[in-house]
Amino acid sequence: MSSINFIGGEKGGVGKSVMARVLAQYFIDKGRAFTGFDTDRSHTSFTRFYADYAAPVVVDTYEGLDLIAGVFEEEPVVGLPPNVIVDLAAQTAAPLARWVKDSDLVSLMASLGVTVNFWHVADAGKDSVDLLDRLVATYGAGPNYIVVKNQGRGNDFSQLDDSSALKKAVALGGHVISLAQLHEASMRKIDRQNASFWAAIHRKDGEDTLGLLERQRVKTWLKNSYATFDTLPLG
Repeated sequence: MSSINFIGGEKGGVGKSVMARVLAQYFIDKGRAFTGFDTDRSHTSFTRFYADYAAPVVVDTYEGLDLIAGVFEEEPVVGLPPNVIVDLAAQTAAPLARWVKDSDLVSLMASLGVTVNFWHVADAGKDSVDLLDRLVATYGAGPNYIVVKNQGRGNDFSQLDDSSALKKAVALGGHVISLAQLHEASMRKIDRQNASFWAAIHRKDGEDTLGLLERQRVKTWLKNSYATFDTLPLG
């Protein structure tokens, strides 16, 4: 089994690109092939940090989106089709939904043995609750829903926990996970390096190099994130 992972949340600033980067590093460290797509034309955060694995794609054309599914037509390099990570920019839900529905993507991927995961990265605000409700209403049963409480964007998720939106997602087999906050100064250094998490951990000199304990904190943060990912339907 392989998976196609749409990393969304619809609004800006909730940490979608960080989530995509952590998932990319997970696949790399697990030795699992993946292809990444970056839909944010202005920031291209995913491509910036994982340039060897990700490429920009235009979301508002079917031709652009078709490139995502086209990965599964290619001959696999290591015997299995790769996983796919799509870092969704803000306000891409409408064109994506049209493409998914017109292409009957979920059924097609199921016939190919590919799991479709919609990741909803949430902050602690009400907007994230409303957008989750819209996501579940749009796709209903079929794909997997992975709701991410991004603790780097808030710590009181009671609105989400008590919401009918979350109950609907869970009733459809959805998963609810938390992404712990990485120490802010360390994340800033990694971002200024334009480095993958692996590269940042192993870099020992130069500007914005992580110190011994900073490297250890990043390793621990990744290890804990990976333990959570191991429980998810990632193929």
